[in-house]
Amino acid sequence: MSLISVRDLTHTYPGGVTALQGLTLELEPGIIGFVGANGAGKSTFIKILLGLLTPTSGDVRVFDLDARTQSLQIRQRVGYMPEHDCLPPDMTATDFVSHMGRLSGLPKAAARERTAEMLRHVGLYEERYRQIGGYSTGMKQRVKLAQSLVHDPRLLLLDEPTNGLDPAGRDEMLELVRRTGREFGIAVMVCSHLLGEIERVSDFLVAIDGGRLKSAAPLGEFTGEEALLAVEVDEGAGALVAHLAALGLDAVEDGDHVLVPLLDDRPYDAVRDAAAELGLALVRLERRRHSLQELFRAPAGAAAHTREEAHGTRA
Repeated sequence: MSLISVRDLTHTYPGGVTALQGLTLELEPGIIGFVGANGAGKSTFIKILLGLLTPTSGDVRVFDLDARTQSLQIRQRVGYMPEHDCLPPDMTATDFVSHMGRLSGLPKAAARERTAEMLRHVGLYEERYRQIGGYSTGMKQRVKLAQSLVHDPRLLLLDEPTNGLDPAGRDEMLELVRRTGREFGIAVMVCSHLLGEIERVSDFLVAIDGGRLKSAAPLGEFTGEEALLAVEVDEGAGALVAHLAALGLDAVEDGDHVLVPLLDDRPYDAVRDAAAELGLALVRLERRRHSLQELFRAPAGAAAHTREEAHGTRA
């Protein structure tokens, strides 16, 4: 049984705006990064998984439950952290998270116990009796995470969990998301438009662009399978690419850098000799991995497109 199974999913809003088109996915438990630009269809996808929106066409199943007809059973098994501020300012964190636990079916005593555990987990135990209206943005995000966990879900759906946070707050939230998935042993889907965040916490990536599936595969296929030699030059990157291509090396120009796959040590000598022959000033040679940014720069027909054709099936 798959965690999430989607077949030919399309959703068109009244007025003719199509948010998702022909999406097909099979996802297994893990920490899943769901990435796309703002307006790409991420929030629409989450709402369909929860049964809050009915898709125009296609089949959607979560834990083998039909999102159209069994949405209540799905929501009993899923924790949801919405993107926007939705917290009552005049309630304490303890009262609010406990209330959400009661709404999920927990008895009063069990809800209070779980609330204390979750607020400790997110780092708010000492502040649990303060009114939420006096919390910082980071603290409010932690309350939203705590309420999504209070009923012990099997899957977490986190919509832009670092929204509104400063760099330090983002780091702390991402570490908390990582620990939540690892320590609790639950599946997590993190939706974000920030590729760097997805790369830091996820072990599987789903990328959508304009409502269509762009790619779905283990993160290592984008960032870890093949190291790159990044060559920085003052000028003449195009000439260097042409020279290396003549030698049979698959080099590409990336601004002031030339990226060369490192299948062996040959590129080091080839770059050195090419720079000397062309009279180029080498600024830096750096070994690095592929960046997720390259996924969205890749033209149609590139390697990323071939993964789309596989419909995102996980091995």
